[in-house]
Amino acid sequence: MEPIILSLLKDNGKMYGYQITQHVKELTKGELQITEGALYPLLHRLEEEGILDTEMESVDNRMRKYYSLTKSGKKETQKAVNELSLFLESLQLILQPKTV
Repeated sequence: MEPIILSLLKDNGKMYGYQITQHVKELTKGELQITEGALYPLLHRLEEEGILDTEMESVDNRMRKYYSLTKSGKKETQKAVNELSLFLESLQLILQPKTV
């Protein structure tokens, strides 16, 4: 899930938690749904690791916490996406092996 969140933040600048869950749901036509129970612990961990910055904004008299990538977060995004790509390639080799 980490590469997904990091990629979204790279492409969208800053986002708040619920917005992230809805964007993933929309992009995958409902096939992938991220629960808040899975999302927020990940966001908090990434914030503690210095990968994400946070910013509080008042929207309609409610405080909303926005997440964005730090400089090191941008580097981590590329690393996470590369690792995911390699993993997917490995899965393809297993699921659809080429016969010689």
